[in-house]
Amino acid sequence: MTNVAVIGAGPAGLMAAEVLAAGGAAVTVYDAMPSAGRKFLMAGRGGLNLTHSEPLLQFMARYHEAAPKLQAAIDAFPPAGLREWCEALGEPTFVGSSGRVFPKAFKASPLLRAWLRRLDAAGVTFAFRHRWTGWDDEGRLMFLTANGPSAIDATATVLALGGASWPRLGSDGGWTKLLAGRGVAISPLRPANCGFTVAWSDVFRTRFEGQPLKGIALVFGGHTVRGEAIITHAGIEGGAIYALSAELREAVAASGEAKLQIALRPDLDKTDLVRRLSAPRGKQSLSNFLRKSVQLSPVAVGLVQEAAIGAGLTLSALAPAQLAELINAVPIKLTGVAPIARAISSAGGISLDELDADFMLRKLPGVFAAGEMLDWEAPTGGYLLQASFATGVAAGRGVLKWLAA
Repeated sequence: MTNVAVIGAGPAGLMAAEVLAAGGAAVTVYDAMPSAGRKFLMAGRGGLNLTHSEPLLQFMARYHEAAPKLQAAIDAFPPAGLREWCEALGEPTFVGSSGRVFPKAFKASPLLRAWLRRLDAAGVTFAFRHRWTGWDDEGRLMFLTANGPSAIDATATVLALGGASWPRLGSDGGWTKLLAGRGVAISPLRPANCGFTVAWSDVFRTRFEGQPLKGIALVFGGHTVRGEAIITHAGIEGGAIYALSAELREAVAASGEAKLQIALRPDLDKTDLVRRLSAPRGKQSLSNFLRKSVQLSPVAVGLVQEAAIGAGLTLSALAPAQLAELINAVPIKLTGVAPIARAISSAGGISLDELDADFMLRKLPGVFAAGEMLDWEAPTGGYLLQASFATGVAAGRGVLKWLAA
């Protein structure tokens, strides 16, 4: 029986292992951590968003310039296929109001446990606390273990080591130097689906850190995104921010800052806002007036006040039309990108041009790659896991095809 090494026990690696075992290969999964799927479990902490139910054409557009390279893999293991796979493990799925797909258990742990049981039954073995350190002069895989260095002979290898977000869960990007040393083109790893830094005043930061901005619209560079954001000690993050993070990140990289606009009441047009703001305030404080007249939350009022002070304006002195304009176009200057260690995912990695159609590295015959270590990025919403699963399937099938040749 052919021995195949899968390095990385996340979704891409485990999926490759499943395909390989089903194809008759003897598979060992190696991982530096003490157990499998640690980042997968973290992703499911607030509800495991497996994939999305939108039409495939719209779905693929979320991968931007990487879409053509990922198309065949996702066509072969599409969102519907992922849902069927999940249900076969005894974890039925449902479509949420946003179109996102979740397991009914809403957690990652039941799915992972069922998956590991099935892999065990298929004969897949695991070697944890094995940190991959490259190859020796004889082409064997080298690992650093608790008992010292170890050399492993493998007929084929699948690399599924992830990116560099949440390194404490196992993916620290250390593999980039190993592959670059073999001539593989690597795009620098960068934060994706990440937060950004803002120079909040001490008063605003102290009062509103951790507070959500709900029902807002973010506008940047011709893009408008509806959703939520959260004020952090250092800046701002959250789903709506993540959806624009690629564009915002590149703007910060190019000019050192990005100017974002936030519409706090996007469902109210300016005429309606002006009418509401023109009502007599009486003895109410401005904060109470804004809360009652246009339903601004305390953090939203604080954000408007922060913007006014930053622009040298006195909020109470603004005419209703000026105040209406500010409420639905609050300017926020992003001064930096939050560290990659805190990002949901990472951009960059192995250039997709380095792979053949079967996800084998052209410069390293018999070595395949999958998952987030490849140079693609996507927003949250199920797209990250879908591509990780699908490229894992593609790499596993690629290995079987290469072994049969």
